[in-house]
Amino acid sequence: MPPPEGLLIDPGRDRVTVEGHDVRPPAAHSYIAINKPAGVIVSASDERGRTTVFDLVGNEAGPGRLFAVGRLDMDTHGLLLLTDDGELANRLAHPSYKVAKEYMATVTGMPGERDLRNLATGVQLEDGRTQPAEVELVGTARGLAQVRLVLREGRNRQVRRMLEAVGHPVKELTRTSFGPIRLGRLRPGSWRRLRPPEIAALKHAARL
Repeated sequence: MPPPEGLLIDPGRDRVTVEGHDVRPPAAHSYIAINKPAGVIVSASDERGRTTVFDLVGNEAGPGRLFAVGRLDMDTHGLLLLTDDGELANRLAHPSYKVAKEYMATVTGMPGERDLRNLATGVQLEDGRTQPAEVELVGTARGLAQVRLVLREGRNRQVRRMLEAVGHPVKELTRTSFGPIRLGRLRPGSWRRLRPPEIAALKHAARL
């Protein structure tokens, strides 16, 4: 006989079958934002014993195996997303979905109008010309400048290489947003779980 209407099931204790086949609820995924400090690597483990972002999260995130959405190089700090939702992670990281990533870079010298225009329209690198980007000179002080860049592709060390190509090497680099998720006031080394509206916004950005 079918169970009475409104019967509550405890997935941890009860077994439910339909025509002899187990029925299990879908596993809940983990979605985490972490402020990666400089000097911490984005890797599951490191043979040299360096701290990884997964060391910072530890076992508190849950039983699923987390992996990073894209990467940040060791010297870059800022927002990194961790999840065990493989389909979403692949879409967010794939350049064809053009999910925006915002960076704030402190560079040597003051980029001129021509430098900013080149960054915005595309810079020729050894692995090809970069796609158009949003670029803004935020401010200057004592021989340094702060530049805001929004990219929709994710090559290795791309921001650093772009700014070096126009003659303004990066002194400090922070990723401040990934798609609709912003770094906000999250302290270096700290992490938080994404809220349901944020997860929904990420999925929308990835066309899921």
